[in-house]
Amino acid sequence: MIFSLKNGQLASGVVLLATLAACTITPPPGALETPKPAAAVAGATLDQYKVRVAQHIFERNPSLVLKGTPQAMLRSLVVVAYTVDRNGRVIRSAVYRTNGDDEAEATALASLRRSSPLPPPPSRLLDGNGHLDLFEGWLFNDNGQFQLRSAHSPQATTID
Repeated sequence: MIFSLKNGQLASGVVLLATLAACTITPPPGALETPKPAAAVAGATLDQYKVRVAQHIFERNPSLVLKGTPQAMLRSLVVVAYTVDRNGRVIRSAVYRTNGDDEAEATALASLRRSSPLPPPPSRLLDGNGHLDLFEGWLFNDNGQFQLRSAHSPQATTID
């Protein structure tokens, strides 16, 4: 099929395209923002809750807690994914990331279990099922003692 335009139609089309190209469309505020999960919106509150949880774990596992500065080259970093309910009970936990240190993994999971129930999370952080999913990193020195990433001392910068 062949289309033919008269000179007047072609000129009108060009003017219309030029006019549209010069226009800017400003969407309403927030239209281009990606929605953030509830935990990210209340980031400071989530961080504060994680510090409270870390302090609680330290209190329940005093012989395993590293006092002072973690060594420069850690023995292990074990990241645990866990879920708490509205009362602070740990209902699920699993090693999320590790360097394969079985003893450190077992210590991280056992210290979390021993600490349950944790402080109840703020209600605004809970999902529709009344749960909160979290991650925490256990930082292990060679002696098997740990600090938690949410509330740790600055790490040493030199290897002695």
